Amino acid sequence: MMYSKLSDKNLANALIEGSTGAFRSLYDRYNRPVYANILKIVRQPEYAEDILQEVFVALWEYRVKIKPDQSVGGWLFVVSFNKATTFLKKKLRESLEYVEEYTDYEYIFPEETINEDEYLSQWTIVEEAVNALPARKKEVFKLCRFEGKAKEEVASMMGISPVSVKDYLKQSNRAIKDYISLKYPHLYTTVLIAGAFSDKF
Repeated sequence: MMYSKLSDKNLANALIEGSTGAFRSLYDRYNRPVYANILKIVRQPEYAEDILQEVFVALWEYRVKIKPDQSVGGWLFVVSFNKATTFLKKKLRESLEYVEEYTDYEYIFPEETINEDEYLSQWTIVEEAVNALPARKKEVFKLCRFEGKAKEEVASMMGISPVSVKDYLKQSNRAIKDYISLKYPHLYTTVLIAGAFSDKF
């Protein structure tokens, strides 16, 4: 079977059934944009590569819980963001603990553990917010954020200017943050999810 020609939905269905071919095709399709997202956060290639592998291991282990009608690329984006930021917090905690040994100051850095079940829950909320966007903005957002396409490429695909793409992204980022903060103000993960859509990413 030519998995590389299948849509994400068909690949997700095959993945749920345990197809390693579908998994490989999803890896080939998304490893570069996911790696780029991670690298923007952790800044060090060797760490980014390790986190990338963790993300795809999570995809395989939790494949039966991923709904075929949801964007696999979007799920990978959310998981990669969370794993990368968790990594940074761990490194910061280790640094503060080291400094504390040689100072009179006490640093408090709360433990945070987020498992893949929580990532799935977060992604459901994110997808809900993205789907609430106007059609044009939603398309631009998904192409840039979930599929990792460059602004210039998206502009060419949609027949608009790169400046318009940038404006759509900025407006969408704000709308998604507002949607999540207003509808789910009680969630601890709200800030973390919303941070995934800041302009610097």
